[in-house]
Amino acid sequence: MNSDDTNNAHTLALNALVWVLGEPDRAERFLALTGLQGEDIRTRIADPALLDAVVGYLEAHEPDLVTCARTLEITPTTLLNVRGTLGR
Repeated sequence: MNSDDTNNAHTLALNALVWVLGEPDRAERFLALTGLQGEDIRTRIADPALLDAVVGYLEAHEPDLVTCARTLEITPTTLLNVRGTLGR
């Protein structure tokens, strides 16, 4: 994976994080399931593990995955493909 692909993966994952946190009930569910706190997100915003967790969260709940991908104007598969590539 080249640096442009890595940057695109980070951008997609960050956009997905913004989408997840954009609705209070969904944000609460994400925080509860991951054990993260708001401060964790602020301090780890560029951490590949956090971004990977966001995509994993979406992967585990297909309706959110599909809606997020639609909002980001990508396919769900495109979003899932960034999983595991963020730390490279």
